[in-house]
Amino acid sequence: MTISSSLNAGVAGLNSNATRLAAISDNIANSSTFGYKRVEADFQSLVISQNGGTYSAGGVRASTQRLIDQRGSLVATDNATDLAVNGRGMLPVALLSDVAINGVDAQMLLTTTGSFRTDQEGRLVTESGLVLMGWPANPDGSIPEFPRDTDDGLEPVRINVNELNGEPTTRVNLGVNLPATDTAAGSAGDPQTLSIEYFDNLGKSENLSIAFTPTVPATGSSNEWTMVITDGAQAGAVIGEYTLTFDDSRASGGTLLSVADTTGGAYDPVNGSVIVDVGGGPMEIDIGRVGATDGLTQLSDSFAPLSIGKDGSPVGNMVSAEVDENGFVHASFDTGITRIIFQVPLVDVPNPNGMVALAQQTYMPSPESGSFFLWNAGDGPTGEVASFAREESATDVAGELTDMIQTQRAYSSNAKVIQTVDEMLQETTNIKR
Repeated sequence: MTISSSLNAGVAGLNSNATRLAAISDNIANSSTFGYKRVEADFQSLVISQNGGTYSAGGVRASTQRLIDQRGSLVATDNATDLAVNGRGMLPVALLSDVAINGVDAQMLLTTTGSFRTDQEGRLVTESGLVLMGWPANPDGSIPEFPRDTDDGLEPVRINVNELNGEPTTRVNLGVNLPATDTAAGSAGDPQTLSIEYFDNLGKSENLSIAFTPTVPATGSSNEWTMVITDGAQAGAVIGEYTLTFDDSRASGGTLLSVADTTGGAYDPVNGSVIVDVGGGPMEIDIGRVGATDGLTQLSDSFAPLSIGKDGSPVGNMVSAEVDENGFVHASFDTGITRIIFQVPLVDVPNPNGMVALAQQTYMPSPESGSFFLWNAGDGPTGEVASFAREESATDVAGELTDMIQTQRAYSSNAKVIQTVDEMLQETTNIKR
């Protein structure tokens, strides 16, 4: 019985070391595979004999585990949509074949890196057929609220390079100096005019005309102006009229003292702005807070539009797209503006090594991994999204070759045990002769 158990233990040793060699072979074969997670073989002894009895060899059993939480080094690339995760967390992807059949209901898979490029429908897809998934942005670039404990809401990230985009102007900042000499007695009282281009809801160019007319007193200086705003989109209709009074004190000379409205939205002293209705809707015009120098001022003898700022843009063509460290996909247009079109979250589970490993360096959550959660990249336990980067294989070839030598020696030793048992059994057979 003892000799027979030795034979069984030797066979178990051969099988276990063959399993370890298979894991080593897989690791070495994938030493150049981006995003590959190495497999580790672990041995557990089997104990059969009990104290006080005849000893019986139990042998050994091998088990394998893929170390998904081990990360490879990041390497730079020249493609903006080559992505990797710098830290904890994984990118949500789906099989292109699954997306073709089930659309947004395709099974969510996870990976740590991918070289994504647009396909014929503008989706970001790898050469092996993995589609990057994300949350679509609103037209204004904001991301709606989506559930974080389910993949509902995720859809293929699309970059439509033929897309046209324009943004309406909703805010204008006026940094203008009015000549103090124009409000002094004896001045001509001619209005100072200013024309500002803005973009309507259809991306068309329109103009606001602003006339500043000084109040000329009989004596002294009034420090008062009437600001009239007209809209070219409404055939020059007056959309706002305000009386501006400037401070002439030593401490705050030249800054706004008060604003009184005749027509148009009331002056907001907190934000220093008024809201008027242009042809496409409300527009906020920032003229500066009372006592501040960053808006309208009245100094010296020159009319100077020092700083005119506005948002919005004309219609432009998308020329490129990039993913920032927080997972936001920014589309760049030839008008010089950028807009957020998607957000790619990072998915995290309590036990990454408990996930089910699939082909193409993808993984699927399981009961052993725990429930997943979709984080904004850089929040919670997750790292950041690195663009222009790929994650190298986690295989250490030198370490694997060292393990291979040890495995070969162990395999040879177990084979020697079997050979020795065979010789001993042969001696037992020869006793009868």
